[in-house]
Amino acid sequence: MEAVKTAVAEIKSRGQLTIPKKIRDMSHLEEGQVVSIIPVGDSVIITPKRLELDEARRQIRKIVKASGLSEKELLSGLKEEREKLYKETYGKKKA
Repeated sequence: MEAVKTAVAEIKSRGQLTIPKKIRDMSHLEEGQVVSIIPVGDSVIITPKRLELDEARRQIRKIVKASGLSEKELLSGLKEEREKLYKETYGKKKA
């Protein structure tokens, strides 16, 4: 892909800025994606930002779907696992 050195864009009245398609493609920016905007002197840096919680949710959904288990089945051993973890961590049974 051809390198883009600079691009000119206009900031609209509500502060909206359109990032040119070539730059979006090069940076793998997609519609609806959240970005970080970092002020540096008189300039700004715009970088893709992945929301960790949203990414974790997506991964959990994939795992749950692939497992084929129901919500009840997934949660069935939760209490016992919590007690086991508590005992391993603190050395006694949770009251």
